[in-house]
Amino acid sequence: MTYEQIIFDVQDRVARITLNRPNAANSINLELARELMDAAIRCDANPGIRSVLLTGAGDKMFSAGGDLKIFAAYGAEIAFALKEITTYLHSAISHFSRMDAPLIVAVNGVAAGAGMSLAVAGDMVLAAESAKFTMAYTAAALSPDGSATYFVPRLIGLRRAQELMLTNRSLSAREAMEWGLVNNVIADSKLLSEAEMLARSLADGPTLALGAVKQLLNESFSGSLETQMELEARMIARMAKTHDSREGISAFVEKRPPHFTGA
Repeated sequence: MTYEQIIFDVQDRVARITLNRPNAANSINLELARELMDAAIRCDANPGIRSVLLTGAGDKMFSAGGDLKIFAAYGAEIAFALKEITTYLHSAISHFSRMDAPLIVAVNGVAAGAGMSLAVAGDMVLAAESAKFTMAYTAAALSPDGSATYFVPRLIGLRRAQELMLTNRSLSAREAMEWGLVNNVIADSKLLSEAEMLARSLADGPTLALGAVKQLLNESFSGSLETQMELEARMIARMAKTHDSREGISAFVEKRPPHFTGA
């Protein structure tokens, strides 16, 4: 697939995805959502991709969320159009969440609406000092999408999620870190280099085990203690049969650094 709304590049086991509509605040239209889904499926399906870095073009906006100018032009067809857009966007987020490779999000500016939803859905989220976060949906009399009502309450609790979604309060990068929405705040000039360093480090890791961690955490709010422990027991037994587990155990015993291949 030829991409026009995103940039997709794979180097040294790291896939880098850049939302590439800088003249439209990297906002999400139908084409961007479809291309993001395609890239997410490629990342999920390719075992050679062992980490994914997502960011926005430019230095002001990660993403303003849905493209409201285009939404306005849909007229009476807007409900159909939004269902189509969210189908692609939600498929992308689902694949990012379910794939073994960790998703690192580098929030390089404002993340609003679906842009914020997408940003905080990452496995590791780094924010530039100038970044800002706002749900923004109800300012346009809309409700959240893009997994916001799933991930945000899990990250920061129901009360704070209600405050963000009902009042559209804006959070600075530091506030977002204090609330638990992002992992770290980085100087603007160093954001991408730090994010790339993290992506490369995770790409050197035991990819299947990282995917197992993601799967277990995704399930941790939906079942009982005993159900979760059964999942843990089955998963650690499955991981013990992998090449990387044998390598990790041998490296520990032999007191040397492990060399993981993702197998």
